[in-house]
Amino acid sequence: MLVLAGLGLNNEKSLTLEEIEEARSADKVYLERYTNIWFGDLSTFQKIIGKEVYLVERKDLEEESYKIVEEAKDKKIVVFVPGDPLFATTHISLLQECMKKKIKFKVLHNSSIISALGETGIHFYKICKILTIPFKDRANDFTSLRNIIKNRNGHVVCLLDIDVEKGRYLHVKEAINFLIEINALDEKDEIVVASCLGTEKSKILYGKVYKFLDLEVELPAVILILGELHFSEREYLENFRV
Repeated sequence: MLVLAGLGLNNEKSLTLEEIEEARSADKVYLERYTNIWFGDLSTFQKIIGKEVYLVERKDLEEESYKIVEEAKDKKIVVFVPGDPLFATTHISLLQECMKKKIKFKVLHNSSIISALGETGIHFYKICKILTIPFKDRANDFTSLRNIIKNRNGHVVCLLDIDVEKGRYLHVKEAINFLIEINALDEKDEIVVASCLGTEKSKILYGKVYKFLDLEVELPAVILILGELHFSEREYLENFRV
C-alpha cells in the first residue's frame, strides 16, 4: 500500500494525527523536499513517528517512481510531500502507477499555499489563474505569461520558481522586475505578497508594484496580481498596505 501524505506549511508540528499513525505503522517512510521549502527538523520528525526517514530527490519520484510503487506491492510505504501532497501535480503519477498495478493507495491531505491565501482576505472564487514565474534562464514563452497576466479577469496567483537541489530560489523582487521587463506588470498595478504563510513568520504585504522593487521578502512567498477588488477584499487588505 502507498500512502501519499502532506507535510503542511510549517514544520513537523503540522503533521496530522492520522499521518503520524500511518507513518508509525509503515514499513518505510520517504520524504521529499524538492517541490517546496520545509521548515521542519528531520531528527525531530523521525522521533515523532519512531521511524527512519529516507530523503528522496526529484528523480526518485519522477523518472524512477516505479521503484517506490514496486515496494508498495507487499509493504506499506508512506511518502511525505511539503504542503498538500497533490498540489504539485508531479505526484499524481505515483497514484497512476498504483492504479495500473492495482496497488492500494491512500492520500492524506494537509494545508497548502492556496488554502492559506484566505488569510489575505481575497475571495477564492475570484482566482482566475495559478502559474509559476520561472527563472529568467528557464523562461521560454514570455508572450503567453504576459498575456495571461495582462488579460486577467480575476486574481492571478504567482508561485515562484524553485530548484532546491541546486540551491536556487526565485526571490520576490526578481520575479517582479522580470514581470515588468516583459511588460506583464506596470509599476502602478496593485499586488499582494504573502510570505511564509502558516508559520510564525507569516507576513502579508499589499501595495503598488513599485513598493516591492527593492524589498527583501522571506521565502517561500507568493505574489497575487490583483483583478478588480470587492469592497470587502479592499477593506481587509488595507490592513497590510506598504
